[in-house]
Amino acid sequence: MAGKIPAHKSSGDAFADLGFSPAEAAELNAKSILIDAIAETMEKRGLTQADAAKACRTDQPTLSKVLRGRMESVTIDRLTAWLTALGRSVEIRVKPFNARAKTGQLVAAR
Repeated sequence: MAGKIPAHKSSGDAFADLGFSPAEAAELNAKSILIDAIAETMEKRGLTQADAAKACRTDQPTLSKVLRGRMESVTIDRLTAWLTALGRSVEIRVKPFNARAKTGQLVAAR
């Protein structure tokens, strides 16, 4: 076999495996969960991208870019606004202060 491609075991966090810092990886993971929820909601409601974009007060090309993974062009705030415009509830919780922790963390879950 010519040119074997090296493989590495995943840590379970694709963004960290790609070299993003822990903070960047956490943000990208949160965005990907929100984007998946938008796509799932569109599918369940039978919405086209044009219909969903109108409901979200954005344009179809922007929504399309985001659904294809162009996360740099959208904030978590905007994604949560789109989800609520599509009829989903988004919950944000702040956990109690931990004096032993050096920093907090962003955790996204479905």
